[in-house]
Amino acid sequence: MAHGPKSNEKIVYVGDSRVIKRSNKPVAYDYAAYPGKSEVFIPNFLLKEWMVAVVALVGVLVLVMSDPAPLGYPADPTNTSFIPMPDWYFLFMYQLLKYPYASDQYVVIGTLVFPGLLFGGLLLAPFLDTGKERRFYRRPIASALMFLSLISVIYLTVFSWHHYTKELEATGTIPEHIKAEEERQAAKKSGQPAPSAGKTTQVAAIVDESDPAAQIYQKSTCVSCHGADLKGQAAAKIPALRGVGDKHDKAGLLAIMKNGVGSMPPGQYDASKAQGLSDADLDKLADWLAKQKKAQ
Repeated sequence: MAHGPKSNEKIVYVGDSRVIKRSNKPVAYDYAAYPGKSEVFIPNFLLKEWMVAVVALVGVLVLVMSDPAPLGYPADPTNTSFIPMPDWYFLFMYQLLKYPYASDQYVVIGTLVFPGLLFGGLLLAPFLDTGKERRFYRRPIASALMFLSLISVIYLTVFSWHHYTKELEATGTIPEHIKAEEERQAAKKSGQPAPSAGKTTQVAAIVDESDPAAQIYQKSTCVSCHGADLKGQAAAKIPALRGVGDKHDKAGLLAIMKNGVGSMPPGQYDASKAQGLSDADLDKLADWLAKQKKAQ
């Protein structure tokens, strides 16, 4: 004799007592009475989730292969004009760290507290929202938190990109990956080997560092722009003086000191004399700079 909702229960009479005999074999619950509203988690529901995840993963892989990662120049810590920019999926956190309450002395709030609250809430969501209702408008608290998080991430991402483009326009900066790609395309059209983003340009050595003119250089106005190491400032488009002898001779260098060239204003010759250097010193300086050749 069987009774109750479970069909696998069997009553066996032993004397005056009744013992229910159960089978250890699990039997899937019959969801036929609830069409479209519920199903077995394993394997039905889990298989659907896996298939959706595979389709999403394939889509991401196709996008990655169709648009390769942009390559810029090698990292240069002395380039103060470089505007850092993370990947798009970190833009909202990047923008969050720009605000006063999440940066500087409060950087712990932006790097630990806010992400901890977000990910902690995501982990606790299944335990806090235990209702069986699946319609989002019947779950006001969970839905409100979801929409608030989504709107916040979208706003911070869009505003971060907007702020980045405004910085580029204000400073007249071309992103490094775009500039590097233009150089590679120009080299390809001219038949030259494409510049490598993973190798730095070989810097010429200073010729005859023991020459007394090297000390004269340190006292001149040249050092304020071209640097004590003659490397110039790439970010400010100030050329290096290493190898300058390949382009200008002594007379040409004296003319540049007096008349300027490009963004360099005239009068540097007189300005150096005002700092205590004589005509003979500047003549020696020009002669020493003319020796700075890459072939040495």
